[in-house]
Amino acid sequence: MELILLEKVSNLGNLGDRVRVRPGYGRNYLLPYGKAKMATEENIRYFEERRAELEKAAREAEQAAQARLEQLQELTLTIKAKVGEQGKLFGSVGPADIAEAAEQAGVELARREVRMPEGPIRVAGEYDVQVSLYTDVEGTVKVVVEGDAS
Repeated sequence: MELILLEKVSNLGNLGDRVRVRPGYGRNYLLPYGKAKMATEENIRYFEERRAELEKAAREAEQAAQARLEQLQELTLTIKAKVGEQGKLFGSVGPADIAEAAEQAGVELARREVRMPEGPIRVAGEYDVQVSLYTDVEGTVKVVVEGDAS
């Protein structure tokens, strides 16, 4: 399946690239989410007409993500959680909790933007958590999980 990318897609290509992908990836992800269009003559003409507009929108989205990342990196997100002996949490702190703490601090952060490859936090302490706000806008956020013994 040959597609034209309407935005930068990780591990695939940049805006305007013509790429070949497996049909399932194209039908189930790229096309429904508006990340690509079929590479027909009509769509190629449509894309070329709107190329400057799409590039401008992509630049603005990347700049907005970069600004959000700078705000997040200045913050230290503090999350209170119940703990037992030895600082182990009852439950865990996951991406949703971190996103909620960022929202309370006044910075927009979606749960899907939080990357926790080692899994959720299960022990009170200080952590650096990865965030991926846009295709090439990634960084870390300092998260402090405080134990609440009550």
